[in-house]
Amino acid sequence: MDIPFLQDTLLALLKGLPLTINLALLSLLGGGVLALGLNLLRQTRLGSYVARFYVWLFRGTPLLIQIFMVYYGLGSLPAVRESLFWPLLRDPYWCGLLALILNDAAYTSEILRGGLNAVSRQSLEAARVCGMPSHKIFTRITLPIAIRQALPAYSNEMISMIKSTSLVSTISLMEMTGIADSIVSSTFRALEVFLSAAVIYLLLSVLVSKGVSMLERRLSPYYFGARS
Repeated sequence: MDIPFLQDTLLALLKGLPLTINLALLSLLGGGVLALGLNLLRQTRLGSYVARFYVWLFRGTPLLIQIFMVYYGLGSLPAVRESLFWPLLRDPYWCGLLALILNDAAYTSEILRGGLNAVSRQSLEAARVCGMPSHKIFTRITLPIAIRQALPAYSNEMISMIKSTSLVSTISLMEMTGIADSIVSSTFRALEVFLSAAVIYLLLSVLVSKGVSMLERRLSPYYFGARS
């Protein structure tokens, strides 16, 4: 192992870390909002079919294909090139982010649906007996309990999206994997370069896992106190 080369490689890869974190955070934020909308759609008969089809489509196809469809596919349509959205859709950053958001929403909606189904009827009935209106029941009772129940599964989705950002390097975005690929192309030292990138992704995953565990303990101190 060439230690100076590893140090230079790590420094170079860290330059792509802000873009990686940016894509991961915005995709999780956008995907979470869209996932909430999908679960609200499920409350209606027609909306339920739309939501289920969306989840089936985006969970059943590879993310890489979805990125290519957004970046290359939409750009091939004359209607898209003549629309107001073309300045954004011709930019690889926005195309990559859009594909990540759409993909994340499909998985997050299922995680959130499981959390919503875990809310007991007794909790909702108690809130109604207290005279709480429907919107407050949702924001103060249903949603907090659902998020707490879905948090362990959602931590896996967060880690998955951090790793999924590496796929946007295929559309010329220079996040960590894109930088790693360019270094390998010029040095032909794939082992050291990709090993360095793997270590950074691993550390990010560990930080997310630890952060979610701390949040779980804060949200449910009685549960962890009982276990100890």
